[in-house]
Amino acid sequence: MSKGFLKAGHLPTLFAAFLYFDLSFMVWVLLGPLGVAIAKQLQLDPAHKGLMVATPVLAGAALRVLLGVLVDRYRAKRVGIGAQAVVIAGLVAAWALGINTFPATLVLGCVLGLAGASFAVALPLASGWYPPEHQGTALGIAGAGNSGTVLAALFAPGLALIFGWQNVIGLAAIPLTIALVLFTVLAKDSPNAPAPKTFASYMDLLRVPDAWWFMFFYSVTFGGFVGLASSLTIYFNDQYGLPPVTAGYCTAAVVFAGSMVRPIGGAVADRLGGVRALTIMYAVAACAFGAVSSGIASIWVVMPVFIVGMLALGMGNGAVFQLVPQRFRREIGVMTGLVGMTGGLGGFYLASSLGYSKQLTGSYGPGFLIFAGLAAVALVCITVVRNKWRTTWTALYGAARV
Repeated sequence: MSKGFLKAGHLPTLFAAFLYFDLSFMVWVLLGPLGVAIAKQLQLDPAHKGLMVATPVLAGAALRVLLGVLVDRYRAKRVGIGAQAVVIAGLVAAWALGINTFPATLVLGCVLGLAGASFAVALPLASGWYPPEHQGTALGIAGAGNSGTVLAALFAPGLALIFGWQNVIGLAAIPLTIALVLFTVLAKDSPNAPAPKTFASYMDLLRVPDAWWFMFFYSVTFGGFVGLASSLTIYFNDQYGLPPVTAGYCTAAVVFAGSMVRPIGGAVADRLGGVRALTIMYAVAACAFGAVSSGIASIWVVMPVFIVGMLALGMGNGAVFQLVPQRFRREIGVMTGLVGMTGGLGGFYLASSLGYSKQLTGSYGPGFLIFAGLAAVALVCITVVRNKWRTTWTALYGAARV
């Protein structure tokens, strides 16, 4: 990290954005690490398990658009405080009332989705403080808060064995409350934020082809990341017979790899250009998940393959958001919401499709193979738009490195 970067923005806000994002993501994917215990108690089949862990992802996708609009109009700090308070209240209510049916897990999943929408708060909050040449690094650091998914996979299964999975839902409100207090104290809205726009002007962005490209690219990188973070504990338990705690540790290892390299992906994109970085990352992801779809027999062999694939997806997340603020700097709040929404939709698709693949074919292979195909399509598409972006962005939008 250069001295220029350290002097360029507001480090307390960057840390607050990271912490807010991190613990929100921990809560967002909580049903995945608890999925084995929940499925056993409620006697869920593979399709229901897939839908259960995918519901928070889908709810988070929809709510990211709403929070993105609210951030542009009312500023990130105010919206973040309100959203976090609602999530904490929802966790406490779910713990007090109890979750005893499958529909109740889906209702809880919708509440957890609001935590996943924190993406639309944390990234604009951090982005507003940094110039174009440092956007990849700043948003990579803030976005590394997706490492909260590691905390869920690492601790939730073990805590469920000790206290029961329903009590883990209540316990999750404690670190979330601490993060809210620190966020309130440390975070500060940038004075350079653009003036609020009408809702109609936000919808005008959907007429811009570049917006749709970003939405698709992120649906593959982030969709793959969060879909796997939500599903792998169940997958390792079903496919390899691992106990829930061991499956959680394996999931944490894979997710840790993907989450920790997001800032590296942003920094690499700052240096090489986001397009070139994404080209490499999509190629690696397509190969890795194509290999997983073949049904590798040994957990010791498949783990390195998953880690390589998640490294590519995690770095791809950082690379996409090196490009977004260069093209849509004045609409960063709503673009973060729109792009984040499609990332969540990609995660919903992957998590639910793996469950349905197992239910319908008896194998997770087809689900992974289709996802590998999506990564290959993204590779072709980024190649198609590469020349146009490189020749027009610097002149039109003051882009730093495409």
